[in-house]
Amino acid sequence: MYQTFFKLAFTRMDPERAHHLAVRWIRLAASVPVLRTFIAAALAPRHRELRTEALGLRMHGPFGLAAGFDKNAVAIDGLTMLGFDHIEIGTVTALAQPGNPKKRLFRLLPDRALINRMGFNNEGSAAVAQRLAERRPAFRSVVGVNIGKTKIVPEAEATADYVTSTERLARHADYLVVNVSSPNTPGLRNLQATESLRPLLTAVREAADRTVTDRRVPLLVKIAPDLADDDIDAVADLAVELGLDGIIATNTTISREGLVSEPSLTAETGGLSGAPLKERSLAVLRRLYTRVGDRITLVGVGGIEDAEDAWQRILAGATLIQGYSAFIYQGPFWSRAVHKGLAARLAASPYATLAEAVGAGARDASARKESAA
Repeated sequence: MYQTFFKLAFTRMDPERAHHLAVRWIRLAASVPVLRTFIAAALAPRHRELRTEALGLRMHGPFGLAAGFDKNAVAIDGLTMLGFDHIEIGTVTALAQPGNPKKRLFRLLPDRALINRMGFNNEGSAAVAQRLAERRPAFRSVVGVNIGKTKIVPEAEATADYVTSTERLARHADYLVVNVSSPNTPGLRNLQATESLRPLLTAVREAADRTVTDRRVPLLVKIAPDLADDDIDAVADLAVELGLDGIIATNTTISREGLVSEPSLTAETGGLSGAPLKERSLAVLRRLYTRVGDRITLVGVGGIEDAEDAWQRILAGATLIQGYSAFIYQGPFWSRAVHKGLAARLAASPYATLAEAVGAGARDASARKESAA
């Protein structure tokens, strides 16, 4: 049913306009108590065997919605109603900003992908913090807050910019994410270099600790799939050194390798997400797990379309998994299908719990390698 609607309606509509329309519908449904209860019962059935503990938090399952869909924290209840176990809002910047000029979001239908150059369009950390403070949740949900650099702020002043957002948002976040990997803010990816990332993460950690004194707010960093392997290792080592709580792998890519959509679309600048990102994102995750093991939490995101993709991320070392682009293509039943498929794969596996399956594929590969040697 959704596929027919998507083909007949959404594909004829500007992607950004379609996105805002979908968000309005989700918010409207979640604002009606009886309706949201009915929808949640249908789309968000709970599987006890998928219950997950990560980052010191208890979740109904491991599958969340990645940052980018709900930039201003306006639809958390509605997205929880649709079955996501955690919602990552943002990216939020210290100052409100309109983002890049439109048109800035493109569907690559044959590739099941999106290209975006949104440019962190959001209402700013002060407005988002106020909205989170005034929120009265209809459902229990885990809310992550993804923060980035304001575009007009020079790279040399980026740390102070992130600290401002941290001081405003940390008390409202179940976890914080430092986004240094979007390709759509000039100079942002330069912050992934360890000489820049170390002082940035240290300052954000200190700001979160002095702002929120009654608990530890978990801190993660989100990295790009386009990093060289040595740079991935360097970020992994830095995360362990600083006592970071997790790494999210990965953001969108600037690569256009293997695309089959029209050249007029594939030539658009911005970050590519969706199915073409699958293999590289999985490879980065595997490399990270080999480097850090169970010392920090890994979050797998990028090209996850179905339960099998999610299961492979778990075997590769992800405790949590996230999606976004496939939500656009598959609609409101997507999360339910992923959860059902994950539960089936866990039941058919040799693992008693989901936690036991995390990284099992990587450990098995390492054991085979040692045996062969």
